[in-house]
Amino acid sequence: MRLPCPTVSPDYIRILDHALGIRLSVEFTSEGREITDYAVVLLLGRGEATETIRVYDGAHGHNEMHRYTPSGGKQPGTPFHSGTLGEGMRAAIDEIKRGYREMIEGWDRQ
Repeated sequence: MRLPCPTVSPDYIRILDHALGIRLSVEFTSEGREITDYAVVLLLGRGEATETIRVYDGAHGHNEMHRYTPSGGKQPGTPFHSGTLGEGMRAAIDEIKRGYREMIEGWDRQ
């Protein structure tokens, strides 16, 4: 008899550019192999402050992306990926790794 997998909530931070203070934060929960919620966050360290640049999440049961602005903070979510939460989480990680410089440049122009 196979026992059910416990709910898991690992999280990690990966430094994308140490000199610029750019980090990728990943938090998720799962039941067995299924991702049930996640947050993938692009962070920028500026002196003593840490700025949130972009958030991808599954908080409402679907994949959304939230832009942040220096003056307005978190913006409304927009659909990001039509697949499962696990697929959306992996796509968000890849998107941030590929495009974090452009995302930060866009945030700076706000």
